[in-house]
Amino acid sequence: MSACSALLNSRVAGGCFRLWRGVPRPVVHFRSASVAERGTGRSDEELWEAASYLPFSGARIGSFFQERPVLKNPFLEDALLRGYLRRHLPQEAAFSDLCAFGERVSKEVDVWGRECEVTPPQLVHFDPWGRRVDHIETSPAWKRMKDLSAQEGLVAIGYERPFGEWSRVYQMCKLYIYSPSSGLYTCPLAMTDGAAKVIQSVGVSWPVDEAYSRLTTRQPERFWTSGQWMTERQGGSDVARGTETVAVPQTDGSYKLHGFKWFTSATDADMTLTLARIQDRTGATTPGSRGLSLFYAEVSRDEDGLLKGIEVQRLKDKLGTRQMPTAELLLDGLPAHRLSEVGRGVASIANMLTITRIHNSISAAAAMRRVVQLAGDYATRRTAFGKLLKDHPLHMQTLARMEVETRGAFLLVMDVCRLLGREESGMATQLDTNLLRLLTPVVKLYTGKQAVAVVSEGLESFGGQGYIEDTGLPGLLRDAQVLSIWEGTTNVLSLDVLRCVARSSGLVLHAYFTHTKSLLAGASSVSSLAPAVKALDRALSELEDFVQVAASKGPAYLELAARDLAYSLARIYAGALLIDHACWKGASPSDTYAALRWCEQDLCPVASKQARGCYDPSTPALDAALVYDRPTQD
Repeated sequence: MSACSALLNSRVAGGCFRLWRGVPRPVVHFRSASVAERGTGRSDEELWEAASYLPFSGARIGSFFQERPVLKNPFLEDALLRGYLRRHLPQEAAFSDLCAFGERVSKEVDVWGRECEVTPPQLVHFDPWGRRVDHIETSPAWKRMKDLSAQEGLVAIGYERPFGEWSRVYQMCKLYIYSPSSGLYTCPLAMTDGAAKVIQSVGVSWPVDEAYSRLTTRQPERFWTSGQWMTERQGGSDVARGTETVAVPQTDGSYKLHGFKWFTSATDADMTLTLARIQDRTGATTPGSRGLSLFYAEVSRDEDGLLKGIEVQRLKDKLGTRQMPTAELLLDGLPAHRLSEVGRGVASIANMLTITRIHNSISAAAAMRRVVQLAGDYATRRTAFGKLLKDHPLHMQTLARMEVETRGAFLLVMDVCRLLGREESGMATQLDTNLLRLLTPVVKLYTGKQAVAVVSEGLESFGGQGYIEDTGLPGLLRDAQVLSIWEGTTNVLSLDVLRCVARSSGLVLHAYFTHTKSLLAGASSVSSLAPAVKALDRALSELEDFVQVAASKGPAYLELAARDLAYSLARIYAGALLIDHACWKGASPSDTYAALRWCEQDLCPVASKQARGCYDPSTPALDAALVYDRPTQD
């Protein structure tokens, strides 16, 4: 009876009594082996009574329930965000709006985002009488997100410009608060913003003046979102070779589009921008990027409710971003209007790519911030090995490393938003313009990779609960994975950086070095930052040396180094921004500590790997041999 003695000792029984006090106790049929337990003098009746307090009897599962992490106002909880705005945009109206919006996100909108996740879109091909209708049915919460986006001006702010050159920063800060709770509605907003930017750049006139007004309105009943239908079956980024869609001229000057769009994001949008090749009278088209033009089309239905010129083939079954409808579309006579000059389609979407890549980067930084906030709150609630997680130094070291990565990402993205705002308000210098060209792909590729790593680490900080679907946490990681893929993979964007350098004859790198050094200049006399400044100075010198050596090599050398070069540009620049922010008069000790910790890593991996011979001419063949190494025949 030793097992029974341990189970039914007074401490356990007393604890069970406290648990069930005031609750009818369950009858537990427990038979003892003797009338009285040897050495205790306890009778069978006493043992029977004690057994009725068993915590796991019947359907009861014990007294412990883990507290969930609580999402608090994401604006008030973010010290870096508030410090950044106090430094650059100390407007009471902006603070008041962001604070109120943060409260709405935590108390109301986050629940909608979860509803979008658990109630994904459905495609209804046919009505009950056999007519093809191709209705994409989305959740009520998805529709509420659209109204909210208009009311809060999540696109409109960028075009109203209430704070001049800082308006884009203000807009993106609002999206930064919203993104992790948006149920992926920030994706159609990114494309809507990009479409408005393209229309603005080509001129707001017929036939797109009404569309521009709707894309940028704050009135929910008028608000439109835009899709972006570029990707076809032959592949994503290589639109010059992959676009097969043709545009057939009509007598009234419009066109009808025929083709297959393999990946159309936010397919429930009200309009779209898309690429196609104009057919001549013989049906011939011009190959390559010179044959592509940009077209505007509205998504509408006829009087019978049938889509005009579109068949929805199927919805995509994706790893993440399940909240948003993404579909394969057959364009079969879709009415459209040419928006660009003939053959200038790719050039015309450059402005769109700038906007959507910045939105992508905002989503990346926001995902990192959200998982750090939740993990930090959870560490104050979860007890393990006798104390709260926050009292375990190793756990806090891990969260601190996530925090440093998040801070670097935030400042990188905000600086690109600052540069965009200066360009749009006519205040940009040539240095600003060159920096924006270089940093847009750099920041997008780097934050996309950061987000996957930090969110994954964040899920681990919750232990098993981070892997359980109904906590909502796994969705953060699934959705983060798209950020390194959409609008250019890491390698594609790394090559984009090389093209940017080549097309500017190196002027973008000159702007980079000039501005980075100016950011460090203000910290030269701050002793607490001396190790970080020293590390950045050394990394900048290494980067300059690499550029000089690489300039004497062939294109294949730089192509091999492209990814590491982009990472080096991002890490050095983020370090300079962290140091600069730590020098601000309102900076906190944590700002200094974050800058120091950031600069402990390898800031210039392209130089480190160059020294190890990673870009030698022999490496491509060796890489291929390694990847395709197969057993030899015996």
